[in-house]
Amino acid sequence: MSTTISVRIPDNLAIKLSEISLETERPKSFHIQKALETYLNELADLQVAFDRLNDASDPVISLAVMRKELEL
Repeated sequence: MSTTISVRIPDNLAIKLSEISLETERPKSFHIQKALETYLNELADLQVAFDRLNDASDPVISLAVMRKELEL
């Protein structure tokens, strides 16, 4: 299943998208979908990091301790 979404983007971004589509012989929608997937995954990872940073029960260890635990 897929959904059609309309979006306005600046001309310079549209030009870059067109160029990449031509170079890779992939449709613009492919690149937009991959970019959105990457963005959403990064956003989710960032939220996990913020949650852990603000979690008082999640201990913070020093770089020295981490290296020792990882045997680096």
